[in-house]
Amino acid sequence: MAIPELSGGPRDSIRSYELRQGRLTSGQRRALDEHWDSFGVKLAAGPLDLDEIFGRRAPRVLDIGSGMGETTALIAARHPENDYLALEVHLPGVGALIRQAAAGGLRNLRVVRADAKDIVCNRLPVNCLDEAWIFFPDPWVKRRQHKRRLVNPEFIAALARRMKCNGRLSMATDWEDLAEHMRAVCDQEGGLMNLSGQGRFAPRPAWRPLTKFEQRGLRLGHTVRDLVYTCAVAAGSKAEKDPTEGNSSASLGGTLLSGC
Repeated sequence: MAIPELSGGPRDSIRSYELRQGRLTSGQRRALDEHWDSFGVKLAAGPLDLDEIFGRRAPRVLDIGSGMGETTALIAARHPENDYLALEVHLPGVGALIRQAAAGGLRNLRVVRADAKDIVCNRLPVNCLDEAWIFFPDPWVKRRQHKRRLVNPEFIAALARRMKCNGRLSMATDWEDLAEHMRAVCDQEGGLMNLSGQGRFAPRPAWRPLTKFEQRGLRLGHTVRDLVYTCAVAAGSKAEKDPTEGNSSASLGGTLLSGC
């Protein structure tokens, strides 16, 4: 099969990622060749219909920047009652997650190779997510690069509007400056409430797996900071037109806790 193309936002938009020329392993290539049609999402014009993508209605979790897919695959295997939509731009990561999904028979997991900004701001319906994760996003440490950070007021406001009331947003990073930035942005978003209290970080959640990436940061002496927010505004009061209005997707009831 053809390698899944990267779906990005407008050409003049500021990208939060830099495509790295990582090579596909033979296993990742084989997974893409044999299983992309089963676990990959082919984007067409218009909004995403999550009911159609997963073939059912269930609690929905969005993993923004799934990396090599360790966390996504492990938790999807633990919770077959939930649906997991993973966003990743780097092809080796997409191949690695597809490989894990195929090996585990994870019918509740789908992968999109796309710019998270485009998916969240333009493709997802309002009030469709029970939970969202942003784990270890690119830190963009130089001051002139800060404008490229994924977590910014506009993106977080859009994400909050895609979440159900009482939905959870969980984040983690091992860069102190980025952790403080993420906390400041999310604490100021009126649709979110910091579950540890304004200005505070959260304890490391027991349900979040310790990945190879995180272990490497710890070996280098980095401190990992977690943040957990709940969506505190009812969907009907979120003042934005649903970009998918007219679509058949419907919001789901219930509350989701990753560690349940």
